[in-house]
Amino acid sequence: MRRLRGKLSPYLLSLPSWVYLLMFFLIPLGSMLGMALATGDPLDGYTMSDNFQEFVDAFTNYQDTFYRSFWYGTASTVATLLLAYPVAYWIAFHAGRYKSSFLFLIMLPFFVSFVIRVEAWQFILADEGFIFGPLKSIGLLPQNFHVLSTQWAVIGGLVYNSFAYYVLPLYVVLEKIDRRLVRAANDLYASPPTAFVKIVLPLSAPGVFAGFLLVFVTNVGDFVNADILGGPGTYMIGNVIQDAFFVNQDYPMAAALSSMLMLMLMIAILLYSKAFGTDAIQEYAA
Repeated sequence: MRRLRGKLSPYLLSLPSWVYLLMFFLIPLGSMLGMALATGDPLDGYTMSDNFQEFVDAFTNYQDTFYRSFWYGTASTVATLLLAYPVAYWIAFHAGRYKSSFLFLIMLPFFVSFVIRVEAWQFILADEGFIFGPLKSIGLLPQNFHVLSTQWAVIGGLVYNSFAYYVLPLYVVLEKIDRRLVRAANDLYASPPTAFVKIVLPLSAPGVFAGFLLVFVTNVGDFVNADILGGPGTYMIGNVIQDAFFVNQDYPMAAALSSMLMLMLMIAILLYSKAFGTDAIQEYAA
């Protein structure tokens, strides 16, 4: 019995996580896939079937929207990384005893509702707002210049709303880097840029990867920024799924689009991890 308990202990300890995964991921995932294959309507109900045509129609009708969503997600993730890395690096290496204060200031806007923050950017980027209005009045910008309803407004909104989610994992990794390694590189006549490229950047790889997971996945599926800051030509797949669920009540199409989006994200993450090198990430993390 003692030997049996020893063999079963790891499984019993992990049982709560497996139950959580089953209830809140596998069962909803199975329900979504089942709805994507169902036929019927909201009034008469749906019947389980093998209607794979819904997936074909979803990809055929919305392939441009899928492409746009992944383009916005990739561009915003790269831009967020380029902005967040210097900030996280400065806080970790140079902020001293004020590190917590700077992190709090970065997180402070996120205590406000997500929708209100996006609405605030709509006010800031307005054609005749307090930024572009005076610039147009003095002739620095043409009268027909506008940012709202363009892809740049949507990407900018995605960058702003995901900034903190990239700073935090980067800061955690950079903070744990042994400073003696950097000093040793300097003692061996490595210039500061060389020490950064050879020491700091490789050791921060886990933070780069973790931030990618947090930012890229959420940005590709986002619909609020495109709905408020964009226009009909900037709709993302999240907007299409929202309309299919709540406006058109086309639940099989919405489920098919959601399933395809999740599959594409998993493939993108797998390709990224292969190119990035998960073995190296685990080695650096250890």
